[in-house]
Amino acid sequence: MKLAFNNSGAIFARLRNILQHHADKFSVTADRPDYYCLSISWSPKFNKGFPIAWVKVSSSYVSYHLMPVYMLPRLGKTISTELKRRMQGKSCFNFKVIDEDLFKQIESLTAHGFQECKKVGILG
Repeated sequence: MKLAFNNSGAIFARLRNILQHHADKFSVTADRPDYYCLSISWSPKFNKGFPIAWVKVSSSYVSYHLMPVYMLPRLGKTISTELKRRMQGKSCFNFKVIDEDLFKQIESLTAHGFQECKKVGILG
């Protein structure tokens, strides 16, 4: 199912929901209608806190940022070609339509990324 970008609110809500499933493990540092952010209060590996994942509405797309993809480049090898087409930079995925197949991949990548971050000591 694909919907046009004029449904940015629906796209944002779907991506926000993916992050909300992990909110109990992190601090919610932003929860607005156009921006939702999960942060690490403190990382044993980096000895500081930082945003770990967020979703944000911009003028032409909804962006989903997942820092484990940046911090653990090996995760990039698990990303499908279709999802890679949505990438901008090293950790951002942009969406203009609802694409449940890609959102399921994002959901899986998010869970896997957080698990891998815990294994290597990024998450406490």
